[in-house]
Amino acid sequence: MIVCVCKSVSDRTIRSSIADGIDSFDELQFELGVASCCGKCEESVRDVMLQSGVCASRCGVVEHRQVQSVAEVVQVAFYERKAA
Repeated sequence: MIVCVCKSVSDRTIRSSIADGIDSFDELQFELGVASCCGKCEESVRDVMLQSGVCASRCGVVEHRQVQSVAEVVQVAFYERKAA
């Protein structure tokens, strides 16, 4: 599957680079150009790194946790607007 559309980089290419010794996001970005144009693929690249067993401290992803509801993500406060 294509992970970085801008540079046409697939998950297989990323895994191959990791197998060849690249073990940090910065190195992948330098070698493959991922997340260097629009940046939308950064999270997906980090996910592939995590799935490939790259140390969490090197790829920047510590833990993935499923969010149960929107309330867990953002706490919203509503304020009443009063006329001057």
